[in-house]
Amino acid sequence: MSIVSIITVGDARQAEEIARRLVEEKLAACVNIIPSVRSVYRWKDRVEESTELMLVVKTEQRVFEKMKRRVLELHSYELPEIIALNISEGLEGYLDWINANVE
Repeated sequence: MSIVSIITVGDARQAEEIARRLVEEKLAACVNIIPSVRSVYRWKDRVEESTELMLVVKTEQRVFEKMKRRVLELHSYELPEIIALNISEGLEGYLDWINANVE
């Protein structure tokens, strides 16, 4: 099953490194880097705000755990956002392309 994973990072260098590694290592077919998202969140009993970059990762459920471990190796955050959303519908050819480009 194809999934979309969302990951936030603090800087462009890290976004590019994670995106490139995931695609090169066939843990993702494509990673979009959204350059500026404003995050408001609770961390250690305080409300925090930061500007981050968002990675939108097109991959397969079968490699999610491996992809998650790889992101944790590359990520600088103590507790990074790494979530997955099932793709319930999509262009069949595009979903086939995701599947063919993920090992």
